[in-house]
Amino acid sequence: MENVRVRQRTAGPVIVVAAALPLILSSCTSRTESKSAQQAPPPPPTLTVTPAADARDVPLSAEVGLAVAGGKVTGVTLTDGKGSPVDGAMRGDGTSWIPNRPLDPKQAYSVQVTAANDTGQTSTWSSAFTTMAKPTKLQQSTLYFQNNMTYGVAMPVTVSFDPGIPKESRADVQKRLFVTTDPPQPGAWHWDESGKQVYYRAPDFWKTGTRISVRSALTGVPMGKNGYGDADRTASATIGDHVTMEIDNATKEMSVFKDNQLVKKIPVSMGKPSTPTSSGKMVIMEKFETTVFDTRGDPNGGYVVQVNDAQRLTWGGEFIHAAPWSVGDQGERNVSHGCTNVSNANADWLMKNSNVGDLVTIKGTEVTLDPGNGWTAWNMTWDEYVKGSALPVPPDLRPAGEQAANPGAPVAGAPPAGSPAPTAPATPAPAGAGD
Repeated sequence: MENVRVRQRTAGPVIVVAAALPLILSSCTSRTESKSAQQAPPPPPTLTVTPAADARDVPLSAEVGLAVAGGKVTGVTLTDGKGSPVDGAMRGDGTSWIPNRPLDPKQAYSVQVTAANDTGQTSTWSSAFTTMAKPTKLQQSTLYFQNNMTYGVAMPVTVSFDPGIPKESRADVQKRLFVTTDPPQPGAWHWDESGKQVYYRAPDFWKTGTRISVRSALTGVPMGKNGYGDADRTASATIGDHVTMEIDNATKEMSVFKDNQLVKKIPVSMGKPSTPTSSGKMVIMEKFETTVFDTRGDPNGGYVVQVNDAQRLTWGGEFIHAAPWSVGDQGERNVSHGCTNVSNANADWLMKNSNVGDLVTIKGTEVTLDPGNGWTAWNMTWDEYVKGSALPVPPDLRPAGEQAANPGAPVAGAPPAGSPAPTAPATPAPAGAGD
């Protein structure tokens, strides 16, 4: 019994202590966690940078590759062997920093990258690398976009290559092609099957007044068996009036539209059945007040003729041009070697009211336009077009059904500075042109 009574007397104090214990523990735990949080701030960011430290034979097109965990890059400094800084800019996705000019051959460079986290802690990476010797085997390229020009609303930014770029090298080349627009109007790149041309356009026509800036930053870009890129070119141009032309073989007539309103109808004569004009969506590529068509040696050629007010539509030699010798046939029958013939007065009017980059749609002829025979970026739906990109297309530019299929009538990143774009890019001589 005494033992029982002892247990009963001690039960009360034990219960009190037990009830108070959680309060004490809770208070101790709270103070401990607060102290622990103050003593263990997040670690500083970690950086991985390329080219690797002390790398040699680095391509002249090298960018400073960046990967950061636990923060973001706040500064990149690139300095050449003479201590001079190299200007540059970050890619939009933050994966690399792009020098504004090609790197010099056999040159030592120092790079310093700083990153910071949300608490202000920083990490800095410093290293050095050396570039390769000047390449001896160069891949020829041409940027068909000239500085301070006014272009039509369908003007694709076009870069051509000779020889064509192999499929396995196209993604690396495309990464070095930069386009910015003001106001913003995002677009995508498309390679033709041969790899000889790559185009950039938006899902719809450029808006009148848009300023487009281009950098084809290809100097030193490795291109597989073709060698290395030949040049770094830049250009900025403005988009002019919204002008399009539609040519219907059934009526032998051209309709000219400005801002989607019909402004003029022009009788035409196109390619006769043995040398038909191509049907499809084409873009005016260049304009000549006077030029000479020399088709000697062509299967359907054999003549030399001077023509006035000529506007190129294809590499194969199809033009719109003045043809006073066929005025009696214009609007009635096709008699040319493939060109679209108009009168002197109408050819003069077209020259004054059109720009390189205006869309010309031809329909109802015996043959269709071959891909790559000219700037054929509009001769396909947007769905078909984006499949030609060598890199993933941004989600907001992926096709949704047949969105932005083909403006016009139906038929059956600020780039860093470089050297100026060519003012007179080489083009093939007219061939198979109409007379």
